[in-house]
Amino acid sequence: MAPIARTAPAMSDETVDLKAEFAAAGLGDDLDQLDRDLVGLAPVKARIREIAALLLVDRVRQRLGLVTEAPTLHMSFTGNPGTGKTTVALRMAGILHKLGYLRKGHLVSVTRDDLVGQYIGHTAPKTRDVLKRAMGGVLFIDEAYYLYRPENERDYGQEAIEILLQIMENQRDDLVVILAGYGAPMDRFFASNPGFRSRIAHHIDFPDFGDDELLAIGEIMVGQLNYRLSPAARDALADYIALRKAQPLFANARSIRNALDRARLRQASRLFASPTPVASADLSVIEAIDIRASRVFMTQA
Repeated sequence: MAPIARTAPAMSDETVDLKAEFAAAGLGDDLDQLDRDLVGLAPVKARIREIAALLLVDRVRQRLGLVTEAPTLHMSFTGNPGTGKTTVALRMAGILHKLGYLRKGHLVSVTRDDLVGQYIGHTAPKTRDVLKRAMGGVLFIDEAYYLYRPENERDYGQEAIEILLQIMENQRDDLVVILAGYGAPMDRFFASNPGFRSRIAHHIDFPDFGDDELLAIGEIMVGQLNYRLSPAARDALADYIALRKAQPLFANARSIRNALDRARLRQASRLFASPTPVASADLSVIEAIDIRASRVFMTQA
C-alpha cells in the first residue's frame, strides 16, 4: 500500500506565546531547582533546557493540529560517578510529566542485579516487574553496560536486554529509559548492542566538577544539614579536594559528601570529649581539625 500523502495545514496569523506556555507548564520550577541542586554542569543544563523547549513546541504543535509524531525520549547519560546523573534524571522525569509525556513522572533507579536473574527462568519476571513499576515514569539503569557480558556464555543479561528493547520500542509513549555509566564502557555497550543505540535519542555527557565547583557543592551540602564551615574549615576542604582528586576512586560530589559525613562524625566526637559544656552555636560549625584529621592529609606527609 502506498503511503498516504499528508497536506500541511494552512498557515494562519495566530500567534503563540511560548514563554507563557513555559510558565503555565511550571517548567521554570523544575529547571530552577536543577540549578539549585547542581553546581556547574553548564552544558548538561543547557541540553536539558533544549529538550524541554523542543517538547514544549511539540506539545503546542499537537494542540494546533500540526502533523507530528511522538518524539523518542530515551536517553544516555555518560560520566564519572558523582556528577549528578541521577539528580538530572529525577528532574527530567518531572519535566516530562508536566509536559504530558509521562503519566506519573516518577523515577525507578536500578542496576543489573535488579534486572538479571541467576538461573533459567529468573530474568524475565525480574525485568518485567521492574518495568511494571517504572511504567508512566523514568527507568534509570546505572552502569547499564554490565547488562551485557559476552565473555560468559551462561549469562542471562541478554534476555533482559531483549525485553528492554521490546518495551522501549512498543511502549515508548508510557516509559522513558535512561542508560547511565562511564563514557568508554557505554560506547562499547552501544557498539555491541545497536538496538539500544537506535532507540536513544539524546546522549548527554556529564563533565567532572572543577575544584571550585566541588568546594561550592560542599558548602551547599553542609548548609542543607544546618551546618556551616568555619573559614579555616573552608580552606581545609579546598586542600582536601585538591589532594583527594589525585587519588584513585574519586567520585566527584559523592566523595565530597562522604568526606563531610566523616567530618561531622569527628566534630561530634570532639564536642562530646569536651570537659566543659559547649556553646549551642558550636554544634553547627565544622572546624578545620574535623577535616584535616582525614587520612587524605596523612598520605601527604
